[in-house]
Amino acid sequence: MKKKVMIALALLSLPLIIISCKKEEKTTTPATTNVSSDAVKATKPVDEIDYKNFNIFDVTTISSGQNNELADVFISVSDINNNPNVISSDFLKKQKQMFFEQLKYLELDAEHRNKLLSGIHLTENDSLYLFNYELNKLQKTPISKLKAVAYLDVYASEGEDIDAGSYMVGFQIESKKKIADYDQFHNAIAYFGNKNPFVENKMKPIKWEKSGPDISKKYFAGSKLTYGQTFQSKYENLTYYLQELLEDEMVLERRLIVINDHHQKIFETTYTTAGSDGAEFYPLNGDNKDNPNNFQWTGYLFKGKPPVTFGFIAPSFGCPSILFLDKKEKPLKINCDNRH
Repeated sequence: MKKKVMIALALLSLPLIIISCKKEEKTTTPATTNVSSDAVKATKPVDEIDYKNFNIFDVTTISSGQNNELADVFISVSDINNNPNVISSDFLKKQKQMFFEQLKYLELDAEHRNKLLSGIHLTENDSLYLFNYELNKLQKTPISKLKAVAYLDVYASEGEDIDAGSYMVGFQIESKKKIADYDQFHNAIAYFGNKNPFVENKMKPIKWEKSGPDISKKYFAGSKLTYGQTFQSKYENLTYYLQELLEDEMVLERRLIVINDHHQKIFETTYTTAGSDGAEFYPLNGDNKDNPNNFQWTGYLFKGKPPVTFGFIAPSFGCPSILFLDKKEKPLKINCDNRH
């Protein structure tokens, strides 16, 4: 869930939030393979969560005016908004009489705020649940206390006609915040609704260690690509094995399998950048000693669901996905309003 670089009036992608997508976007979703029927046990649900219309979103930063040291923290819900009339037509008609800087930000009035809420099937009685899974910090904020706002998309140019589709619409979390204070939104996810869906204190970065050739032969035999390094990691009763496969000395695929304590393969997937139009592999955790970032995560994230894993591929187009370690669960797309 983290690939984007912050640019003026642009998204700096980090975390995630929750609801249902209207746009067809090219996404980079790794292909999963059906494996053993012995799936990982889900967490015991405390509250009944409706996962039929469950969606997650990135948290982004947008520069505050001309001051590059300050940023607004924002959650775009454009991916799921089905009301095209969220931006005031009167505001758009006045654009020729306004400076371009004045067009970059708009706080929705009561009428258009209500249109946005109806377009994403929420009410003022719902809340934002913002969960930093690295710090294990959960923040609940009633929607009624959040500003409904619109930010001009970075691809809109001065002098060109601007329409409603040029805006990212959603909710402002913070305004004019110092970039240095942004860490609390790094490795965070969020959800809009009336119940907290998150399992706290159960997510861990995957700590990779190099594995021997016996693992490669046992679990990853048969590829026509050149074999690179093999890694392994542990989480509770699960063992993760990762095999790098190369072409022309470049990593083309990473294959992941997960083994339970009965030595059964309960999950398998292949991550690839082939034909993905600019997608890249994230560095493996611990691979760069000078920059020890945590990209790959695993653990129990959602109540009543099996453990998840994510952070292997950074797509250029579309949005990344969270995978559940259970063949019966579909990948969960992270709504990220990627207009690349």
